[in-house]
Amino acid sequence: MYQFWSLIDELLNAVLFLLIGFEMLVVHATGTTVILGVLLIFVVLFARWVSVLLPISVLRMWMQFDRNAAAILTWGGLRGGLSIAMALSLPAGMHHDEFVAVTYIVVLFSILVQGASVGRLYKRLSG
Repeated sequence: MYQFWSLIDELLNAVLFLLIGFEMLVVHATGTTVILGVLLIFVVLFARWVSVLLPISVLRMWMQFDRNAAAILTWGGLRGGLSIAMALSLPAGMHHDEFVAVTYIVVLFSILVQGASVGRLYKRLSG
């Protein structure tokens, strides 16, 4: 049963990213959209850091955390299919193309940069 649902998960992710690719063919990203997307990478990382740091600060009363836990959890918080699926579900009148392009930039950074470097960050901070 686990293998069946794992296969379904992989197939649906493949379909989602195929649809994302098709959508990017029709979305026109301007220079302003790209700059906004790059700026929002920092906003998303800061929001993730705050949302990780607050619970860790409270839980430190009862649990012990590594001193680099917030940094690793922040950088390792990869975004992907759900973010893009929500952006794709916006109606056309709500700046659909801009939201999709900016979300795509943040997700690409998350997958390519954060995903590729989280292991090295962990080794560097824990070593």
